[in-house]
Parts: sequence; C-alpha cells; structure tokens
Amino acid sequence: MKKDSLKGWFNSGSPWIWMNAGAVSVAVIMTIGLLAVIAVRGLGHFWPADVIVADYQVPGSESRLLAGEVVQLEEVPRARLAASGLPVNAEGGEFMTRELLKVGNREVYGADFTWVVGEWLSNPRTPKDLIAVERREWGNFYGFLVNVKEDGKLVAEGEGAWNELQKRIARVDELHGNIAQLEKVDIGRINHGLERLRLKTRKLELDGRLDAQAQAELDAERDGWHAEYEVLEAELTALYQTFNRDSMTVRTADGHELEVSLGKVVRAFQPNAMSVPQKLGFYFAKLWEFVSDEPREANTEGGIFPAIFGTVLMTLIMAVIVTPFGVIAAVYLREYAKQGFLTRVIRIAVNNLAGVPSIVYGVFGLGFFVYVLGGSIDRLFFPEAAPAPTFGTPGLMWASLTLAILTLPVVIVATEEGLARIPRMIREGSLALGATKSETLWKVVLPMASPAMMTGLILAVARAAGEVAPLMLVGVVKLAPALPLNGNYPYLHLDQKIMHLGFHIYDVGFQSPNVEAARPLVYATALLLVLVIALLNFSAIYIRNHLREKYKALDH
Repeated sequence: MKKDSLKGWFNSGSPWIWMNAGAVSVAVIMTIGLLAVIAVRGLGHFWPADVIVADYQVPGSESRLLAGEVVQLEEVPRARLAASGLPVNAEGGEFMTRELLKVGNREVYGADFTWVVGEWLSNPRTPKDLIAVERREWGNFYGFLVNVKEDGKLVAEGEGAWNELQKRIARVDELHGNIAQLEKVDIGRINHGLERLRLKTRKLELDGRLDAQAQAELDAERDGWHAEYEVLEAELTALYQTFNRDSMTVRTADGHELEVSLGKVVRAFQPNAMSVPQKLGFYFAKLWEFVSDEPREANTEGGIFPAIFGTVLMTLIMAVIVTPFGVIAAVYLREYAKQGFLTRVIRIAVNNLAGVPSIVYGVFGLGFFVYVLGGSIDRLFFPEAAPAPTFGTPGLMWASLTLAILTLPVVIVATEEGLARIPRMIREGSLALGATKSETLWKVVLPMASPAMMTGLILAVARAAGEVAPLMLVGVVKLAPALPLNGNYPYLHLDQKIMHLGFHIYDVGFQSPNVEAARPLVYATALLLVLVIALLNFSAIYIRNHLREKYKALDH
C-alpha cells in the first residue's frame, strides 16, 4: 500500500514541484546573500568610524604611538607571523590577532595602511579632539589641530581653532565650486569655440576659400574669444589667490607637525566626538558625494558620477539603435521571408551569434567601426582635423554600436517568438476587414508583439550594461571626467570617450596603486552597477506590463 501511495505521489509531479521550488529558493537566498555582502562591505566604507590612539611596541624595540581606523581584524597562526620575520614568542596560543589600521598621513609614514599585531597594542583610547582631514590628494590625515593661519599669520589656536577651521573650509569649498565652474564650463566653452574656429580656418584653407575677408572675420571672432578669456583668467587668478590663502597646522599622534593648505582639504571632522545623528548625517553626505562627484586620488576617493552617466547614456543609445534593427529583422524572418532552408540557416546563425564571446565583438568594433567606418567618416567630413582623428578613434558612438551588435540576436529571437504567438486568425480577421498586410502588421501585429519586444530589450540592457571586455577596445577609459553631454555644440559628443561602471570596477580592483583603499570602493561600485541595471530593467518591465495589459483583450 505504501509503495503504491509513494508511486502515486511521484506520478503526481509533486516531487518535481518541490524540487523546483527548492532550487528557486536557494538561488534567491544566494543572490540576496551576495548583494548583502556587497552592500555591507561597500556601504560600510562611508561610515565615520572612531579613530583610536594606542601604544604599539614590537618586542625588542621602543614603544611608539599609532593613530588610525581599525579596518580589518583577522586571526593569524603564530608560526606564520614568525616566518614573516616578526619577533614572535614561540610560547602562547596557536593564533595571534592581526589588525589593519588606516593610519593616513602618507607624507609622514609613506603608506595609508599598516598591519599591526593586536597583542602588541596597548592603552587604546579615542580622544575627542582628534581630527580626521579628508584631502583632495595625499589621502586622509589623522592627528590634532594646532592652529589656523591666513597668509602665514596666526588666526586662531587652541579651542577656538576648530570653529574657525570649519568656517574657512566652508568658504574654500564654495570657492572650489566657483573655480570648477569657471574652468570646466566657462573656459571650457571658450576652448571649444577656439578649437571649432581653428578647424573652420583649416577647412576654408583646404577648400581654397580663405581669402582676406574670411581671414578678417575669423580674426575678429578669435579676438572676441580671447577678450572673454582674459576676463575669466583674471577672475580665476583672483579666486586662486583667495583659495590658497588659508592653512592649518596639524600634529600627528607621535609629534610630527606639518602645515596643510585648506585648498587641498575637502572636509575635516572629529569622528570620536560625533553623536549617532551626526554620524548618520555625515554618512549620507558621503553617499551623495559618491554618486554625484568626480573621482580623485587615482579613482580611490571622491565619486563616480561620470561612470554612472556614461553607463546609462551608452545603454540608452544602444537600446535606441538595437530595437529598430532587431524588430525589422524579426518581422522579415517571421512575416515576409519564405520559410525554408535558408531561413532556418539564418535563425541558426542568429542563435549562434548570441553565444559568441563579447571580446570578439570588441575586436570587430575596433576593426570595422573605429578604423574602417570612423576613418572613412574622418576623411569625408573632417579632413580639417587630420591627422588627429575625430571618429576614427574609440568613443561613445562606437561603444554603443558594438553593444548593439552584441545584443541584436537577443532582440531578434525575443521579437520573433512574440510574433509567432499571435494567432493567425487575428491576421486573417484584419485582412478580411479590408486592411492591407502592412496595415495589419503596423496596427495589429506589432502592437500585440510589443511586450515580447520589450522582453528582448530588457535582456539586451541587462547584458549590455554589465559588459566590460569589448568596451575596453571601443571607447571606455579609466578617467574621463568631462561628460559627453554638455552645453557646447553639438551638445551630445558621440566621438568622446566615456567612463563605465564595469570598467571602473576592474580598474579600481586590479589597477589601483592603493589596493587597501580601493577595495571597499569595488564593492560599493558593484552594488551601484547592480542598482543601475535593476532600475533600467524595472523601467522596461513597467512599460512591458503596461503594453501587455493594453493588448490583453486582443490576445483572447
């Protein structure tokens, strides 16, 4: 009886249902766990941790003071420490504690991070007056504020120096914004205008139309640009003089004093004296800086907004290119092509293209798009720029086209499957009512197949936004803080190189000179890339669901 009931249970299909449910549950748990690990390790980097000051004495040497953030703790076999040359006593437990301290003060110690043996640290404390200074270069400084100066003259010292320092940092930060506006926007616009004027002059010269009148007009326009530049240059010089006026004297925990210009300071704070609400405010300010600012310090500090912008813009341009081509190809194969051997071969080829390694598409994009197509465009339309290439070099357009070719098979297959699911009687009904074949296609078939098109687009976006290998060849670079979309004509600069979140992860994780500082940013950037892809996908899914509801009645 038991055997029959067990057999019936298997025949009912319940075991396979439970097996599939278990597999899905494991996959979801693993995905959530992975995202949780990335989030904790990445987002925890922005929390203002306490900075400890402790005595550190290696056996057989003098004690010295250390100040820094505890970044990592690990248990290390005693024998391993002894093998590394440390004077470890053979007696004691099998393991010892090793701590990674972020000590900053690179100009004093030569490195931002140092490993210490936890058992050799003693008397740890967290002084309230210890300051952490985040700088535009040379990393963080940890120590104590001595005084604040203006043009080398003492302004404040002792207890009153901290408030004075905060006021002057706020003023310097405002000046930094004004300088950035002048250099990148106003002077950038002038440089762009002068470059266009140079190219215009060269074009007239090549065409044999550079006569005296044309030269006079060009000289007048050039003089106007130069006059505007001289005004801005004078304003910029005055700003820099004020920007570099203030400084502060700081002292490390072990007594080294140095003077730091406030023009190099992003912010100064006292982490040990901050309350929880203050730390929360600081945390969210750092998060906002991460997603809205430009990178600095070899991409290990600052923000990653140019990489976010480049990723989203390139993906959107790719979607605009791949969708019409993929839909047209699918419509031809399903609605117009004669179904036979050749059509089957084309479908097999399309399916096989989806499995080609992405780096192959990168090589194709570099060879065909950049060198052949881009070089031809330069010779035909931009001879005045020679020998400097305009489109004959990697850039945004070629990166988007390469991704479009890479994701084209996905859109074709998804769209063709959507067209195949539309009942034949709907087509016949439309034709019977007097509609032509093209009217039936555009007004009945394609709207009903639009959810399938959106599914193909979702898959294409998910793959394209995370690609790295082909983009390294066709337009993505390590650092390109200037955005390809700005106020200079033609506004969208398709020839410009861009940053990309995927390549940024690779660069920070494997090419950074400061590995320990870069590691948390790898996790934070990876989490942000997942969120950007999810946001793009959710937008497409919302549109697909809206279209599905709109045409559901026709399906039945």
